Amino acid sequence: MIRLAEKYKKEVAPALKKQYGFKNIMAVPKITKVVINTGFGRKVTSAGSDERKKINKAVCDDLAIICGQAPVLTKAKKSISGFKLREGMAIGAMVVLRKKMMYDFLERLINIVLPRERDFQGIKADSVDKQGNLNLAIKEHIIFPEISPEKTRFIFGLEISVVTTARDKEQGLELLKSLGFPIKIKK
Repeated sequence: MIRLAEKYKKEVAPALKKQYGFKNIMAVPKITKVVINTGFGRKVTSAGSDERKKINKAVCDDLAIICGQAPVLTKAKKSISGFKLREGMAIGAMVVLRKKMMYDFLERLINIVLPRERDFQGIKADSVDKQGNLNLAIKEHIIFPEISPEKTRFIFGLEISVVTTARDKEQGLELLKSLGFPIKIKK
């Protein structure tokens, strides 16, 4: 099986260069980074101080196992009394992957994780925005093979953003399809 980075260099980039008539290989769209994001504000706001630390640690540990990189906690910018939220309280975690770790994560996402998702019929073309970036939501993080559902205390969802250098939606869709993303076309 050909690796994703090699596939991009040997097959996808030359094909896109020819298809869109780019004069320079550097003008061909490519994936620059993958941002994995999760929010756990609901679980944290009603919990006590010790419980909050346990939740933060459990979510960060699972996210680190999934991504292979330590996550950064995102904190509340301002207090909202109706949601029992205080300024500076950790309400989420995120990881930014680039280069080799990004390609490793995308290979697992395309080949293992998405096919394991319940009732998965492909990624909708609407998930790609005007700039050619892909945004996915995964309801349960336990579909990743690295996570053992028996040992997991908290199930949380993930939002995955695949950022590309594409100029528009059409180029972004073509790049992602060429790399093997299971994108569903409207009929």
